[in-house]
Amino acid sequence: MQYMTLETGAIVVGAGLAGLVAAAEIADAGVRVVLLDQEGPQNLGGQAFWSFGGLFFIDSPEQRRLGIRDSYELAASDWWDTAGFDRPEDDWPRRWAAAYLEFAAGEKRAWLHRMGMRWFPAVGWAERGGQGAGGPGNSVPRFHVTWGTGPGVLEPFIRRVQEHVQAGRIELRFRHRVTALTLRGGTVVGVSGERLEDDGAARGARSSRVVSGDFDLSAEAVVVTSGGIGGNHDLVRRHWPTDRLGPAPEFMVSGVPRHVDGYMREVTQRAGGHVINADRMWHYTEGLRNWNPVWENHGIRVLPGPSSLWLGPSGVRLPFPNYPGFDTLASLTHITRHGYPYTWFLLNEAIIRREFALSGSEQNPDLTGRDVGLVLSRVRGVQAPVRAFMEQGEDFVVRRTLPDLVSGMNALVGNDLLRLETVEREVRERDAQLANPFGKDTQLAAVRGARAYLGDRLTRVAKPAPLLSSADGPLIAVRMNILTRKSLGGLETDLLGRVLTVSGAPLPGLYAAGEVAGFGGGGLHGYRSLEGTFLGGCLFSGRVAGRAVASILKT
Repeated sequence: MQYMTLETGAIVVGAGLAGLVAAAEIADAGVRVVLLDQEGPQNLGGQAFWSFGGLFFIDSPEQRRLGIRDSYELAASDWWDTAGFDRPEDDWPRRWAAAYLEFAAGEKRAWLHRMGMRWFPAVGWAERGGQGAGGPGNSVPRFHVTWGTGPGVLEPFIRRVQEHVQAGRIELRFRHRVTALTLRGGTVVGVSGERLEDDGAARGARSSRVVSGDFDLSAEAVVVTSGGIGGNHDLVRRHWPTDRLGPAPEFMVSGVPRHVDGYMREVTQRAGGHVINADRMWHYTEGLRNWNPVWENHGIRVLPGPSSLWLGPSGVRLPFPNYPGFDTLASLTHITRHGYPYTWFLLNEAIIRREFALSGSEQNPDLTGRDVGLVLSRVRGVQAPVRAFMEQGEDFVVRRTLPDLVSGMNALVGNDLLRLETVEREVRERDAQLANPFGKDTQLAAVRGARAYLGDRLTRVAKPAPLLSSADGPLIAVRMNILTRKSLGGLETDLLGRVLTVSGAPLPGLYAAGEVAGFGGGGLHGYRSLEGTFLGGCLFSGRVAGRAVASILKT
């Protein structure tokens, strides 16, 4: 069955965070919006729902209360050192990065605060760098965890959209999969596609692709906000930068559901939109197989503190500066160039109690549920979600002695690559550096430096102690896998969010925002993220594109 609809003011394709922001901004101007998504209403909000809710602010009240001295100038220096822009096509990404930095240092927090958003008082220090003052990474903590995590970030925008739905300015159409953009005289004037049969699959689970009908919808402007490619491992492998990272791993866990498939990016490219920096991706090195999966091959990322000993498959310690939480891309590069199928974190219960957090709203029920009592209980023992992985996760080995631990590690992976003497040497050499409050081990020096920051000392970084101390509980080994997550490249856009063609000219009638646009410009992060900037990039680029459309269509 095919059906036509009347022309609307704007179509937004993708009901994730960027799509919600864009739709709300357009509707605020009195313009009628149709918001389409291939999934059902249970997936409203997209990947932001599953997120930890971290946002990047510059010189925030939370930072100042903790004695953190931050500034636009320092953050900009960190961004350029981290992004590593080095291509002619990085012109628009650079401009978007500069605009986003101004937003993060300016009205971003106040804008969100007015809508009711709040943040955990201890600011996190993600991507600590470790390669010197001029190298990549955050010079200071900037990772602000939203009270309510990902759902807390979505809440004000879902509320705004639902208010517009009630007022008749936004129409939500789920299970609508766009397969083509409609062009007339070189201008995008609508979309067409397939209506998928209704499916009550749980949020994130695979849904039916049975087609129940077609649709054809025209509009004065189309905004593409359809997300990335992390759930489509074939596409990840197609764009994998073997020249920089070596071969793609044979096995990866998936940090996003299967429907994060990159399909709409390719639809837009076929219509004339220009995709740049497709080889720039953000995949994590600390992925766990979820013992209680929501989607196929469901991976959870460990948000590690800096103390765990990081070993390769043979038990040899990863070289400087590959320490947990320091430089994701450098560590990924080392692992994939060496062809490691996995790596190991070696730690004990004292470290896991203080330093292990799991990314995602469902893995942090205290923060997600805004439960102060549960949050305070973090300091008293291993968090319940982490304990569940220790007891039921297939990537964990917990033993009382090092020989038993090494034996269990070999049994887990089904080989005998680990030699007790190798692992014991690495552990004892590390522990020997703890006899004095100083030493030559750069990782321990970094741990001591981190504890100079009050937020780390109280909530995030364990006091340095020997791994083999019997007082600090059993020994723990965690097999770490590569976890797919974000696309850093995407549709090239100008500072109004207009999609550009290969020639550099805007494709009339077409805009893009969020991950499909590389969070702005086709890749405002360059090669690396400072973290807390993915949700922020969706917020910013969605707002920019929505306001640009509203300015030309407003009643």
